[in-house]
Amino acid sequence: MNKKLVFENGRSFIGHGFGADVETVREVVFDTQVVGYQEILSDPSYCDQLVCMTYPIIGTYGLADEDYEAKAMTIGGFIVKEYNDSPSNFRYTKTLSQEMEENGIPGIAGVDTRAITAMLRDEGTMRAILTGADICDEEALRRLHAAPAVKNEVERVSCKRVWYSRTPNHKYNVVAVDCGIKNSIVRSLNQCGCNVIIVPHTTDVAQVLAMRPDGVVISNGPGDPHEVQCVVELIRALRGKVPLFGIDLGCELTALACGGQVQAMKAGHRGSNHPIRNEKSGKIEFALQNHAFAVCAESLPGTGLTVTHTNLLDGTVEGIADESTMVLAVQHHPGTVSGARGVSYLYEEFVDLMKDFMAKRGAEHA
Repeated sequence: MNKKLVFENGRSFIGHGFGADVETVREVVFDTQVVGYQEILSDPSYCDQLVCMTYPIIGTYGLADEDYEAKAMTIGGFIVKEYNDSPSNFRYTKTLSQEMEENGIPGIAGVDTRAITAMLRDEGTMRAILTGADICDEEALRRLHAAPAVKNEVERVSCKRVWYSRTPNHKYNVVAVDCGIKNSIVRSLNQCGCNVIIVPHTTDVAQVLAMRPDGVVISNGPGDPHEVQCVVELIRALRGKVPLFGIDLGCELTALACGGQVQAMKAGHRGSNHPIRNEKSGKIEFALQNHAFAVCAESLPGTGLTVTHTNLLDGTVEGIADESTMVLAVQHHPGTVSGARGVSYLYEEFVDLMKDFMAKRGAEHA
């Protein structure tokens, strides 16, 4: 089945479809990861986005049951140069196209992904319509402009009820506010000795404190942080009362809660190879990124927050902290603890905050 991708600026690309045979209007972004399309497919942070993969061949190793980042698939679709529907991997249980078809997710292959990426990099993120190749560009643009903009994505991906992820011989109880949390974050917290209580993003401060957490994680997630005011208010109320660890969207929400500002980026950061500088150690690290907004460094004076990490590609803020109020937040995604590499040490820093907090709480009750 032939498909057409038509952008807001009028450029169109003809290819062939895979996944679900449906028409969709979505924001288009690009991701520079070489591997990890299953994690992208199931990452709630990609809710309703058409993802253009810069790596040319996608689908070669299929999908494995253990590698999903979330149960529900909310991504808007895939744009790839070449789709491989014959995986070579002893672990795979489904092909990418099968999973996409089951979840109503469309894809297009055979298009010039380099041209699309360069266009988005130079002109900024824009919407596009993925439709049948028989639809003329004028009609496609009419349908594109008539489609309403997607908003409040966090409300869609956040859990509706509390759920738990426990680990044997735990040392800490952590509440994770679900703005679109990834399974790998929950697993990493378990590996640090944390029992994790995952709560909806609408949970209020009284409910969180009633769970007597040793720390609170504000998770990654999709969309505009200014639309998630309930979590901003929660962070503001929790600041100084319990250690806080913001990740991705959680970093942006933390900055807003502390009085900082956040602005939209031209094309965003999405990929696993973004270089950042640790301002404490001076070391250069490479981290997984997936965000379209950034904290404004000039807005931080007077908030108590200091910059802990900086992106080397464009100088944007990648991490903030306030030791006096037990706040730690990073724009990138910490690596898995089991891998013992990358930026997984950030979980250890959060654990250290909880250790100090528990010791202080114990001394007060003694």
